[in-house]
Amino acid sequence: MGKMLEQIVSSAPVFLLVAARCFTMIMTTPLFLSRTVPRIAKLALVFYMSFLLFPHVTISAGTFAPYSKFISMDGSFSLEYVLLLLGEGLIGVILGFFIQIIFASFSTAGQFFAFQMGFSASEVYDSLSQVENPLMGQFLNFMAMLVFLQNGWLNRLFSSALVTSFQTLNVFSIIDHSEFIGRFMAKGISLLFADAFLIALPIMGSLFLINVTVGILTKAAPQMNLLSEGFPILMLTSFYLIIILIPYYMEMFNSTFKEAFRILFKTFSSIRVGGI
Repeated sequence: MGKMLEQIVSSAPVFLLVAARCFTMIMTTPLFLSRTVPRIAKLALVFYMSFLLFPHVTISAGTFAPYSKFISMDGSFSLEYVLLLLGEGLIGVILGFFIQIIFASFSTAGQFFAFQMGFSASEVYDSLSQVENPLMGQFLNFMAMLVFLQNGWLNRLFSSALVTSFQTLNVFSIIDHSEFIGRFMAKGISLLFADAFLIALPIMGSLFLINVTVGILTKAAPQMNLLSEGFPILMLTSFYLIIILIPYYMEMFNSTFKEAFRILFKTFSSIRVGGI
């Protein structure tokens, strides 16, 4: 332990580069983005992850080898080192933002059918996304977070995705493949709406048929005043469908995370620059 701390102090610039990427990724990941998670816990996790990854990172070979121009073996560094810190932080932000896109698809799905079931005005503060979110969007977000934690996707984010990023990405690779990274993020956003639509489609379709039926009956017999009974019917039907669809939603959330991580690792392998 003491020898490891001595190595960290002697190679502090390299350790700070590792910590910068870990810090920004953790601070932009939905679970740790919440203010309910103590800051000291976030900083402790950042130090813990940096401590584990630091022994495998060196500027003499591997992904961090191009940084040797700006960091000497005795620990001194040039002014360009500050830009390297910012670049490493940007890589962490990209990883965290990609995870945010996944959870945003579940929240968007809730927004799609919340309006139809009469819950569009019932917005509550979502501690995961730090924004006002419709009630159904937050409900789907919480279910997705349970799947994310229970099926080990959070562990895979740290043990595989973060480690693989140190094996394949550095600041210069991000600059050289900026257009590819842009397409990767745009593809993620497009998949967001596709997944949200698939999740919300069963409930949206059922509520649409109910609205059409109520409209036809109201037109045929205006004295029945079915519109006043429409909202209770929509709410009860929506809750009934959600209860039935919860097992399928769990499977869909898990398959969405699986596909997202597959895309993420495929992106890493496409711009591989070295290894640790």
